[in-house]
Amino acid sequence: MRPVYVLGNGQLGNMLLEAGRRIGVDVITMSIDDDIVMPADVKITAEREHWQPSGFISKIIGHSGWQNPQTFLDIPDRRRQKKLLDTLGLPTSPWCITTNETSISELVDKLGDQFLLKSARDGYDGKGQWRSNGQVNPVLPEWKDNAIAESFVSFDTEVSLVGARNKSGEFAFYDLTENFHADGILQISIKTERTFDGYQKKAEAYLSTLMDSLDYVGVMAAEFFISGDGLLINEIAPRVHNSGHWTQAGASVSQFELHLRAICDLPFPRIDQSGSSMMINLIGSPLAPEWFSAPGARVHWYGKDVRPGRKLGHVNFHHSDSQTLAVWLEQLPLEKKYSKSCELAKNRLRHG
Repeated sequence: MRPVYVLGNGQLGNMLLEAGRRIGVDVITMSIDDDIVMPADVKITAEREHWQPSGFISKIIGHSGWQNPQTFLDIPDRRRQKKLLDTLGLPTSPWCITTNETSISELVDKLGDQFLLKSARDGYDGKGQWRSNGQVNPVLPEWKDNAIAESFVSFDTEVSLVGARNKSGEFAFYDLTENFHADGILQISIKTERTFDGYQKKAEAYLSTLMDSLDYVGVMAAEFFISGDGLLINEIAPRVHNSGHWTQAGASVSQFELHLRAICDLPFPRIDQSGSSMMINLIGSPLAPEWFSAPGARVHWYGKDVRPGRKLGHVNFHHSDSQTLAVWLEQLPLEKKYSKSCELAKNRLRHG
């Protein structure tokens, strides 16, 4: 089988490498600062969608094995992403492109007094975002000429859908996963049986429409707001996704293996994902020994330098009974910054 090269050697690339080793796919991760020569007869995928232009990047995106070139042109730039979603008739919050000439009054007229500015590229984990908060005479950030503005959505909860498409146009999807954030960073994701059945097929239809339009091959994730009875698309990630890490413990095929199956044209599985699962990001703190003794814990540590706000690892949990996960979550040695996410997650696990 031909090797699979992965642009990016962070935790997602390394988890793809681990999944590949298990199923006999030779995965080679590459730093975006590398300058290696790749054979002609290989496939190249990515663990990230943001990078700075360079000679090496130009060689990659010009390589015949580079997967999903149109996707990596359209999706990483929020302006192009939003225009594509509009063209496909997929629902998002009201939005507009901003320029140096854009004024607060214009944005209030279009979007209301509660809106977000998001950098067109490179923003993630709460970075590159600015919120009006109904301020009196707010000053827009200097980067407004390279951004979009979105109307603030009052939503019930945020969920994400991780799915995959292969070359034959077959799809595989995981159950909708509920996500809990603080300061724009994902802290906890949970997947419970049947909680979001009323939205599952609609979310799958939206994501499959997008993947079909791009002729996309591999795993893609969509983040949704549930607002009233409807779904609004918040963000698209053309890669394996943080909110899908629970699949390492709670599904017969993880998102990492599924991505490799798709791009290597291996048989698509019928995924067993019964029971309930939970993933907790370990953010900004050294690895604590007590995580290894937590009931049901499956620890993944990334080996990064410890810095505030940095995702350093995650812990997965799975059980047939969501009530048991709630008990385990109650017992975990979580820092105060997790308090709100923890309470919301426990409530969902206990009451559905």
